[in-house]
Amino acid sequence: MSKRENIVVSKEDLKKQQVFTEKVRKILEDRYKDTMPMAHVHSYGCQQNISDGEKIKGMLALMGYGFTNSTSDADLVIYNTCAIRENAEDRVFGNVGALKHIKKKNPNMIIGLCGCMMQQKHIVEKLKKSFPYVDLIFGTHVVHELPQNIYNALTMDKRVFNVPDSDGVIVEDLPIKRDGTIKAWVPIMYGCNNFCTYCIVPYVRGRERSREPELILNEIKQLISEGYKEITLLGQNVNSYGKGLDEEITFSELLRRINALDGDFRIRFMTSHPKDATKELIDTIAECDKVCNHLHLPVQSGSDRILKLMNRHYNREQYMELINYAKAKIPDLSFTSDIIVGFPTETEEDFKGTIDLIKEVEYDSLFTFIYSKRVGTKAAEMEDPITNKEKSERFQYLLDVQKDIGVEKYKKYVGKTVRVLVDGEGKSGEDYLTGRTDNFIIVDFKGDKSLIGQFVDVEITQALNWALLGKICE
Repeated sequence: MSKRENIVVSKEDLKKQQVFTEKVRKILEDRYKDTMPMAHVHSYGCQQNISDGEKIKGMLALMGYGFTNSTSDADLVIYNTCAIRENAEDRVFGNVGALKHIKKKNPNMIIGLCGCMMQQKHIVEKLKKSFPYVDLIFGTHVVHELPQNIYNALTMDKRVFNVPDSDGVIVEDLPIKRDGTIKAWVPIMYGCNNFCTYCIVPYVRGRERSREPELILNEIKQLISEGYKEITLLGQNVNSYGKGLDEEITFSELLRRINALDGDFRIRFMTSHPKDATKELIDTIAECDKVCNHLHLPVQSGSDRILKLMNRHYNREQYMELINYAKAKIPDLSFTSDIIVGFPTETEEDFKGTIDLIKEVEYDSLFTFIYSKRVGTKAAEMEDPITNKEKSERFQYLLDVQKDIGVEKYKKYVGKTVRVLVDGEGKSGEDYLTGRTDNFIIVDFKGDKSLIGQFVDVEITQALNWALLGKICE
């Protein structure tokens, strides 16, 4: 049996879960009679977690659960957790603590925790000792075993723990209950091989493994037929797509195949690791009309010393070479990035390097974070002499610099006409709609709600520091 066959969950294993799905449905029908049991599912963190949450809801729907936004009304609560930063973990513990009183009123309520936090042994031990009313804990590699886990939680008079050590699996054909009807997430690969020193992801998501291209294309064709207008391809490092597959295929080739599909839709992707981003990728964005003119390329720091400590495998010069090539090839390409402030031993000079890089690139927007120590990573063992006050001051200064850059960039859109995918009601006032351009910029404008889900042309009339305002072209 090949290594790849080992990581793809078999149809026989999935059929076994279907049997448990029917068993759970029967138990719920007998227990709740003429009412439908309600589930509350909340996913924290990244888009991959959101995608996993949609699969969890898909399986629960087949078991007979309805859904509620209120934990007080729920017979089952599942928190799909994130381990990327400490404050994400703190939120989970706080919300689980709040469930204690709800469960006292409804002792039959099942509380389940899954996701990346559950792949950390010290977290599971804390939950075992301090949160005895949590009934079910399962890891990232056994989401497909949810029916069996729920069956055990319903029938066994003990807590259920299912967190196996694993390099990761690929599961196809799980039911999905998507959160929206306009935008859809499509994982193309899972896991990460990079082991950046600050990041817990390789330890909780396993090694890199790619889905078969034909299965990805079939899923996207189905989404297009259902009217979805924006498809976001997901992976911890999409530029590694294709490794381990029998067919030789790169991420750029996959983008071209998706771009060739019929339909009026657009393609996004995240995340793109700079060490594997190539000029071929930039050429593909330029040549594919459905691929958005937006590149999220997380740099994390503008200091070569810090980048080396982070184990990022590129330097500032290499990063800027790709950025400058992209600017020359696609003049209207927008750039976003991730920045970590206060990485262990970061000096004022290192931080200045980051500020200088931000000014040189002129990002449209940034996702910024103060360094968060993650147990189990190499950075957690590094000396960290920087005070919280210094980190906060640097963080605020960075935000101010980026705000000024963003305002100036947004002003350049005033008077121009942009194509916007309308995805909801806006925050700018009554009768306002909101959407994004293909280069990821928020646009608010007045319009009828019937336009939600459609592409419209909008003339930009005003630039704010977080969005553009405009009016629909007649």
